[in-house]
Amino acid sequence: MTGGGAFSPSGEALSLNTNLNITTGDSQTSDQLLEDEGDGLEIDSNDIENDGDELLGMNDDEQVLELNDSDQVLEIIGNDPEDERVRTVNEDHQDGGSDWKEYPPPVPGMEFDSYDDAYNYYNCYAKELGFAIRVKSSWTKRNSKEKRGAVLCCNCEGFKTVKEASTRRKETRTGCLAMIRLRLVESNRWRVDEVKLEHNHLFDPVRAKNSKSHKKMDGAKHKVEPDLDIEVQTIKLYRAPVADIFGNGSSTPEEREIPLSRGRHLKLNKGDAQVIQDFFCRSQLADPNFLYLMDLNDEGNLRNVFWLDAKSRAAYNYFGDVVAFDTTCLSNNYKIPLFAFVGVNHHGQSVLLGCGLIAEETIENYIWLFRAWLSCMSGRPPQTIVSDQCKTMQNASAEVFPRANHRFFLSRLMQSIVGNVGPLHNPSAFFTALEKIVYDSPRGEDFEMAWEEMIQRLGLGGHEWLQALYDSRERWAPVYIKDIFLAGISGFQRGDNVSSFFEGYVHGGTSLQEFFNMYELVVEKSRQKEALDDSESKHMNPSLRTRCYYELQLSRLYTKSIFNKFQEEVVSMSSCVSITQVHEHGLITTYHVKEREGEGDLADLRNFEVTYDKTGAEVRCICGCFNFNGYLCRHALCVLNYNGAEEIPFHYILSRWRKDFNRLYVPEFGSNNVDISNPVQWFDHLYRRAMLVVEEGIASEDHYAVAWQAFQESLNKVRLEGEKHV
Repeated sequence: MTGGGAFSPSGEALSLNTNLNITTGDSQTSDQLLEDEGDGLEIDSNDIENDGDELLGMNDDEQVLELNDSDQVLEIIGNDPEDERVRTVNEDHQDGGSDWKEYPPPVPGMEFDSYDDAYNYYNCYAKELGFAIRVKSSWTKRNSKEKRGAVLCCNCEGFKTVKEASTRRKETRTGCLAMIRLRLVESNRWRVDEVKLEHNHLFDPVRAKNSKSHKKMDGAKHKVEPDLDIEVQTIKLYRAPVADIFGNGSSTPEEREIPLSRGRHLKLNKGDAQVIQDFFCRSQLADPNFLYLMDLNDEGNLRNVFWLDAKSRAAYNYFGDVVAFDTTCLSNNYKIPLFAFVGVNHHGQSVLLGCGLIAEETIENYIWLFRAWLSCMSGRPPQTIVSDQCKTMQNASAEVFPRANHRFFLSRLMQSIVGNVGPLHNPSAFFTALEKIVYDSPRGEDFEMAWEEMIQRLGLGGHEWLQALYDSRERWAPVYIKDIFLAGISGFQRGDNVSSFFEGYVHGGTSLQEFFNMYELVVEKSRQKEALDDSESKHMNPSLRTRCYYELQLSRLYTKSIFNKFQEEVVSMSSCVSITQVHEHGLITTYHVKEREGEGDLADLRNFEVTYDKTGAEVRCICGCFNFNGYLCRHALCVLNYNGAEEIPFHYILSRWRKDFNRLYVPEFGSNNVDISNPVQWFDHLYRRAMLVVEEGIASEDHYAVAWQAFQESLNKVRLEGEKHV
């Protein structure tokens, strides 16, 4: 990938986020565009209303999107103040309320499936503002009638000729320069190359409504009346897919073969659209690197939406190895169709990595959501994905993240068994046997033999749901996933309980407005807890419970919460009553570590197989604790100690758990190249640098004092510079 661009994950409509950076430069002229076609173009004389030279003339103000070296997801804004933000509120509405604008102003980079789509969009936009349009000129490919480009202009463009001026018709042309230039690009889509928004006349909605272009549109337009109980808001923000993060610019054949549902859209109650818009605007004001993407269905209605802020993007840079798909709201049919991307931070806590709303659980919607999220993460997929069991989501995940390990939350799957297995002759015996098989099988073959024995003994041979569950065992059974790193994510060990990131705040009846009103509070509370834990971990002096150096070693390195979990493993080394060498093959030695589980008369002895390679200091226990939790188990520690290892090998000390882990929550996706003529880039560049000082400044009181003094000195110097120019 060479650079980034506003990316349409599904090939469907994706909105512009109009608050991000661009670099403005001279574009190709129309002459160059004609040369690029190779076969040459012909001007369509039927459409020309002005001199052909004007069509082919240079326009030095034309904008292009330049891709930098940073992989940052860029989107487009215009030079003019009118371009800088999509206007969605009509403050002159007669009843004083807000009115969602269906058709935002055009910007360079917009793309449409066909010329008719592009024409209809500009015509609708014009009608909404109160002016009419016409085709100023168009051109076709030589020896063909295939249209290759066109200029659509305001109906007031140009002036009457002397002959025309002698007629009695009222003069309507004012030399207005408002227009858009369209071009057919390689992907067989129509792209807006040039935009001029300024008009030199007042809008006349009545006259415009009676124009040829709008009459034609009204005659062909058939509207479906919305449900009286629902305010079906249309959010028409068109996309500018300049660069596909996979470099191909189009969907694969496999994608196109997937059956898609295109008609559904989000059901927005009255006021929901304004709440979404207010949230996005408020978030962008607070965070210039806040991103949101919208997906429209074929009718132009909002189908899916995705958003995340700079801190979530930065967190993924550090904690993106394992990601959970939180679909609690979808799985339980909550009122709000919320999907959350969640990771695990260095305290073992959930960290939010992005959110989305989807109209329904279809492959199409999941593919769009996953690709939207991936594009915002610079195209870097997670190593492991954990989610509820859902075939639709699984297929979409395989399409977008083909190399990721996708596994299912075991604890939620075990809970679902009660409702899916149906009535049983002896349910107590079934669940006791099932739990022992799932959690205690040391090897795959042990799991399979015990499962087969249980099915035969309880007469469940023809149970289709259980058979399907068994067939997918490699996605949920601990014995099959112990070689996959899970970073301590809950849901795979006995007693684990998986909770939603928004648990306690979102329930079945939570409305969209209630959710967005509390969203910032929930996220900020989570981040404040992380900051407090950071401070506590840096200044803690934990009490040691053993004389083992392994405990002291990690007490100096790990955060408090992770160290406490590891400390329990060190303490439990005392329950390992014997170590026996059972096999030696070359440099690798196999041991059996016998552990006493339980207390008193209920105590049971259990063997754990541990392999050790002394030359590479590699130790591996059959319980899989290191991959499940991210730290070594008591059995592996016993073998290390038995072989005289004085400290834990460095490759078993993970940087993601360290309390001195440098987690600067500052976007690292931007380029250091700043356009000296672009104040927007000045702001973003200074913002990133200032946030570096902020993050370093909260390390201690001394750091804070130095950072505060630096800010004061910098502010004074900037003000002095300003006084020189007064």
